[in-house]
Amino acid sequence: MKVKKRTVWMLTLLSLVAVISVYYVNEPNNMPFDGLAIFSDEELDQMKVDDTTADESVTPVYAQSALFEEMRMELQNERSQLKEQLTARIASNEMSADEVNEAYSTMDDLTVRESTEAMLEMLIRSLGYSDALVQTDTGKVDVTVIADELGKSQANEIIHTVMKQWEDAKKVTVTFQPAS
Repeated sequence: MKVKKRTVWMLTLLSLVAVISVYYVNEPNNMPFDGLAIFSDEELDQMKVDDTTADESVTPVYAQSALFEEMRMELQNERSQLKEQLTARIASNEMSADEVNEAYSTMDDLTVRESTEAMLEMLIRSLGYSDALVQTDTGKVDVTVIADELGKSQANEIIHTVMKQWEDAKKVTVTFQPAS
């Protein structure tokens, strides 16, 4: 019986390879790759340097998303330290089974919160915002969004998206940061 299963799998894989290879052989090659033709002198000739800003004072501009990245990194560091502490507690032989289970559930909760925050940030960015920061706590979600305009309909759209995607969200607050 094992030989028949192995034979069926082998034939299935062989037919899959054949179908894929026929597809790629028959596919028209719309973008021929010529490594030398990627960079041409015409593109370099068309590029011009504008020296009019040499006399003006240049002030650096820091984007709000850099602030969001710092906040994300701090939160990630705090959570990784907490996970290390929980892992150390789990590894110790002095804990009871209930305490070990509680530590595991806390670690699972942290993992779920991290993935939920990342997913919600991605969904909010897909709504047309340049960057978003989502911070979750038990039943509470804080959303900070970079946007030029502040509107109730935009905030309601974000709140609806958050509550639709995460059933543990009881209270959602949305804060707008100006893009400039």
